Amino acid sequence: MTEDHDEERKVIASPTVRIRQKGQITLPKEVQEALYVKEGDQIQFNIHEDGRVAMEGLAEIPADQRWFWTPEWQEGEREASAQIAAGGGKVFHDIDEMFDYLNRER
Repeated sequence: MTEDHDEERKVIASPTVRIRQKGQITLPKEVQEALYVKEGDQIQFNIHEDGRVAMEGLAEIPADQRWFWTPEWQEGEREASAQIAAGGGKVFHDIDEMFDYLNRER
């Protein structure tokens, strides 16, 4: 994002924390939620020339789950979520009912 875009962003919260011994802080819950981080995740600090510091949450993704986070898969997830939100989809009470339905649809 460019510097111009940073000025357009609206601040929605401004929590403060106290720096403890050894420079430690506790991230307020709303900051953790905004960064989408949990215990064990990492946070990257981006230091700008003008003295501003921005944080980014860096969640580790296990290698066997990376496929889920590919742009193609995420596009499919967004499409499925939109279909569900629009009332699409069918609920099955067990796997046999689902396969019976799929077999009939063929």
